[in-house]
Amino acid sequence: MPFLDRLQRWADDRPDGTAVVVAGQRLSWDELRDTAAGLVPGTSAVTVLSEENSLHFAAAFAAAVAGERQCAVLDPAWPQPLQDSIRDRIRETVPASAAPISVPGLADGPDLVDGPPGTPFLLGLTSGTTSVPKAFSRSRRSWQLSFDASVEFFGLAADDRTLAPGPLAASLNLYALAECLYAGSEFHTLARFDVGDAHAAVSHDGITRLVLVPTMLRILSERGLSGGVDGSGIRSIICAGSKLDARTLEAARRWAPNATIFEYYGASELSFVSGAGLAPGQQPDQRGTGIGKPFPGVEIRILDDGGARLPDGTDGNICVRSGMVSDGYLWGDDGQALQSFEGWHTVGDQGYLDGETLHMLGRRSDMIITAGTNVYPHEVELALASVPGVAAAVAAGLADELRGQKVVAGIVPSHGGLTATQLKAGVEDVLARTKRPLDYFALAELPLTDRGKLSRELLLDWIARGDPRIRRLG
Repeated sequence: MPFLDRLQRWADDRPDGTAVVVAGQRLSWDELRDTAAGLVPGTSAVTVLSEENSLHFAAAFAAAVAGERQCAVLDPAWPQPLQDSIRDRIRETVPASAAPISVPGLADGPDLVDGPPGTPFLLGLTSGTTSVPKAFSRSRRSWQLSFDASVEFFGLAADDRTLAPGPLAASLNLYALAECLYAGSEFHTLARFDVGDAHAAVSHDGITRLVLVPTMLRILSERGLSGGVDGSGIRSIICAGSKLDARTLEAARRWAPNATIFEYYGASELSFVSGAGLAPGQQPDQRGTGIGKPFPGVEIRILDDGGARLPDGTDGNICVRSGMVSDGYLWGDDGQALQSFEGWHTVGDQGYLDGETLHMLGRRSDMIITAGTNVYPHEVELALASVPGVAAAVAAGLADELRGQKVVAGIVPSHGGLTATQLKAGVEDVLARTKRPLDYFALAELPLTDRGKLSRELLLDWIARGDPRIRRLG
């Protein structure tokens, strides 16, 4: 089961209580149950759900995973040809997609029921823009174990009101919706991300919990401070996607002074891996790469490419063993994206253990090899983000005849007048000499893909082309 048995329970216990709010529109627990149950008879064995945030989305998703049904959630912003290609792949790959609407196991009982724990229910998709994304499968049991772990770790309570202001098509927000349905906790989202609408929800809907990516947290915090929006009622902030930089954390601390701020490392294929919560008033180690201790029910090891265990402090593949890991890929597996070593799974992220604390260094594909030294851009970026005057940073490896590659960094200043000398001094005690950037560039904006992800390749392209958005710092 993922959450439908819980939904039935909350609808019986507190039918008029608020379950889901989207852009100010509300569904109570019994309204959500009844709406979802009404959709089940017309819901096929495999649903491809592609729509904007709405109350209908929440009910349709619940119906799409009833019984032994399966659901794939697509980003509605993806081009139509890409969505059509995914639908074709599902028809070719998932046998149940060609089955009749009547699904085994539903004929003799209520429509809105959970299927057997070991059955697949979610077809997860890696983000894609032009090529067809890889698809993997998750079982109902894996999400139940994930719910139990995250509810415990984040301290989600029935009286919490969670705001996840991003698109429900994104796994972070889809999981937050399902987690709240499982825990019997009120879930809020917006029609689309809007700072004013998010602030209105915080001010007027009694939001106690935020689930969002660091860029959203930063803009909500900074504009909340400048606009006088009171964030003191927020008790917890859950951030995923990247480690919080110093400026974002400081703004969030000031705007929501009573919140415990959680960071965690995970992957769609692995679920939760490790995390840490920073209590109000607790000082962070902003210059570190540590990303907390293992989640409940998760074991972590660092293994080499042959599957041998590496000692503490040695870089290698971050490998996990837990019941939350996905069932593997349906298509697109190149043998490297998700590897297994006798029950230990990895997506190729590199890191090391210091006792129980996991240190995340980044993907091997991003690694810079300079004069025989391995340098992870993530580590350089975290160090630079802690330097006063730096709003954001990106590091990359530029081709160099002498070293093979040299480390270069782009900086978005938080104020004018930042120099290369100041940056060099700021990282001197944090980064080994071989890891320090040799060239610094001031950026008018971060180099981002069309999906808002940091692009180190684009930084190198800007440098090569002398793009007007970039200026070398002397």
